Parts: sequence; structure tokens; C-alpha cells
Amino acid sequence: MKCPFCGFIEDKVVDSRESREGDAIRRRRECLRCERRFTSYERIDEIPYMVVKKDGRREPFDRNKVMAGLLRACEKRPIPATKLDSIVNSIEKYVQESAERERPTTKVGELIMRRLKELDKVAYVRFASVYLEFEDVTEFMQELKTLVRTRSSATAKK
Repeated sequence: MKCPFCGFIEDKVVDSRESREGDAIRRRRECLRCERRFTSYERIDEIPYMVVKKDGRREPFDRNKVMAGLLRACEKRPIPATKLDSIVNSIEKYVQESAERERPTTKVGELIMRRLKELDKVAYVRFASVYLEFEDVTEFMQELKTLVRTRSSATAKK
């Protein structure tokens, strides 16, 4: 912190307290050279994590939207809420680890589908049908056939 009076960069904090609104910390400081006092305020830098939609729009990441999509896909399925929360946590971590503070929703959706595919095939198909925007029954059936083929080859290897 630079002294506003003499420009010296060393000071000591004399008093700290939360602001009335609770969104900042007010600090009384004393310059170690000129011994004059001044006040500084610290605020949390809140740059939101963003997702980039398929059409290029950007919007803040919302873990509640991810959870809502998972809940719809897993409706009436024997999937514990803790598993869904784990998926949401991993997706949130993925978005937060981005150096640019944003991730494309295509990657987010792929991660969700991968996790659902391991967890519950029905929930996976439900989520994929909405996420992949199947145009007709043929596309939906093609995904189901792929799912059955991978399941058949997995059981044949056992």
C-alpha cells in the first residue's frame, strides 16, 4: 500500500474492521515514514466464471442449472443425490480451473454425459436427448444402438 501523502510503500495496520454493508474490510494504516494515517478498503474481486453457449453468448456459470438438468435426467432413477452433487462439483471445478475464467458449454455437456453414462444409462439417454438436440427418432435410435453395442462388447470381455 502506497502512502497517499508521501508515497512511501511501507505502513502498519492500526485497525481493521468490516464495513457496515459487510462487503469490504476497512483498514486504518499509518505510514512508517511520515507517520500520517490513512484508510484503505479491501473488496473481493468478483469476476464470475462464464460458460460460452453454442450460439456464442456468454453467461455466468450456474451450478443450479447443472443440478436441475441432472435432476430431470435422473428423475425416478435409483441415483443418490450425493452422486449428482459429486458430478456438479466436478463440473464446477472444471469451469473454475479455466485460465480464461470461461468454458464452452459443449465441453461441459460432454463431461456431464460421460459421467452419466458411467452412472446410469437411462439418465444418460435422457440427458443426451435434450443436450444433443436429436432432430428425429432416427438420431435417438442411433445413439441407443451405440449404447447397446458398447454395453454388449463390455459384457463380452468379462
